[in-house]
Amino acid sequence: MTAEQYIKNELEKLKTPSDIQPEDDLEAQIVRLLLSKKFRKYSANEDLINHVKESVHYCVEKSQPINLTFLHGAYKLWRLEEAPEVDWAELFSLMYYSKYVKPICEIYKPGVWFDFFVDDYIVEVLDNYKPEEVKAYIDSYQKLMDFLKPYQPENLKMTITTVGSQFASREDFDQALEKQLETTPMPELSDDSTRMVELNVRLADGQSNDPKWREKIYRIHDAYLAIKGGTGYHKNRPDKILVFNQPLPSGTTISLGTTKSSIAKFWVGVGALKPDKDTYKMVALSPKQLKETSCKWEDVNIGLTGKNFAKIRIIDTK
Repeated sequence: MTAEQYIKNELEKLKTPSDIQPEDDLEAQIVRLLLSKKFRKYSANEDLINHVKESVHYCVEKSQPINLTFLHGAYKLWRLEEAPEVDWAELFSLMYYSKYVKPICEIYKPGVWFDFFVDDYIVEVLDNYKPEEVKAYIDSYQKLMDFLKPYQPENLKMTITTVGSQFASREDFDQALEKQLETTPMPELSDDSTRMVELNVRLADGQSNDPKWREKIYRIHDAYLAIKGGTGYHKNRPDKILVFNQPLPSGTTISLGTTKSSIAKFWVGVGALKPDKDTYKMVALSPKQLKETSCKWEDVNIGLTGKNFAKIRIIDTK
């Protein structure tokens, strides 16, 4: 089986009904599907379980879609040749999340609203991305979702909502950030936080001359999280369930990973196929994994345009 045949087959499978039947206790069934270990990569604590139950009850009672809000950055890591547009990692993750919510869509008529709440303005401030790079990522992500729509349940809605859209203007965002910085302390960085800063930031001329440049970046990051939370869009909402690749400090996030086999963040990694007997596994490789993995390229054509979809990495398993 070629890579192209495999990806096309997996797309077609998304249209195949799972034949799940609604149970008498519909809310409990939806909660069980949302917390399924088949998709969840990390344990669910009591607070998360209770919040999922409350949110499902809220949505079902009002006959509105189950709202899943995914938090991520509106960029492709500048270190990758795929930047600034999406690549196979984004497609594979969207297919995985579609598969995750498909049974819910089949038993619950209002369906699911899967909303990507993405960081846009702040990427320019923190990581020195250009506005056009952020726009290129968001535009290519939207095209990817448009491509996938015919394969998804009709009552599954996927959207992109930018954090910037929660402010009246860019000026209002900048002012809010500056005000928050006045009361945000300079942090002491852990090794993990230091690595995260060094991975993501594309240093401006002379920036590294400041011995505290990493701490200053993370201080801006902390201030941003405060004003992002202050928008009221995603935190402490009875109607919204937060989802992410990995656990977040709050502990009230369903951690889904990126594909069945990967937890790497898709926007800072690349998609690849790993041979598995007579088929493949969809994986997302982090920059570290990419450096340590031997791959070859294979041409594909599944009808997707964009600079990253004419070929795909195949992991060498020999």
